Amino acid sequence: MGQPAERESGERDSQGVAQPELPPGQRLQRGWPVTHYGPVPKFRPERWEFRVFGATAGGEKHCWNHDEFTALPYTTVVADLHCVTKFSMLGAEWGGIPARTILDIAPPAPEVTHVMVWAEYGFSSNLRLTDFAADRTLFATHKDGELLTAEHGFPLRLIVPHLYAWKGPKWVRGVEYMTADRRGFWEERGYHNVGDPWKEQRYSYQEQPGEGPEL
Repeated sequence: MGQPAERESGERDSQGVAQPELPPGQRLQRGWPVTHYGPVPKFRPERWEFRVFGATAGGEKHCWNHDEFTALPYTTVVADLHCVTKFSMLGAEWGGIPARTILDIAPPAPEVTHVMVWAEYGFSSNLRLTDFAADRTLFATHKDGELLTAEHGFPLRLIVPHLYAWKGPKWVRGVEYMTADRRGFWEERGYHNVGDPWKEQRYSYQEQPGEGPEL
């Protein structure tokens, strides 16, 4: 693991407003520590499939194999990554498919308010539709021009720069459109339902009315 250093961030929130150096409680990290729960899955391209399902506009499920998905329009985003364990990695160049591309190809029904991003081993993370649709939310295949390593999420991980990194799972396999919110894997285990690092929304006990699913 690298050592903390002093540096300013160019991070912006989901509305494009410039933010101060680092979110509260974070430290700058050189290098990219490997953090995840459970084993690293083995990539089997012949079995890999990306699905969009749930409350789609037409009621159908959309599927891509690996070749089809990686052939979708590619873009790059320079963005920071803020881990809830309190390290921040600044100024990485992420390459991949914008979440907005998926929303355009497989549109949600008008009543959709949230998505659940599903990954290997049944891991999940819930997001507000507005966070998922933000300009810099990206299904990343590359970092700094290189393919992601297996430990860092190859073949696909979600990057949501304005939220804590657990909101962007590694080894993503699909997206479920939802008409009501429900908690994902870490949200069910005590982490904040929204996860905004600039508000230091780390834990569920910090949630204000309206920030969690209705009971």
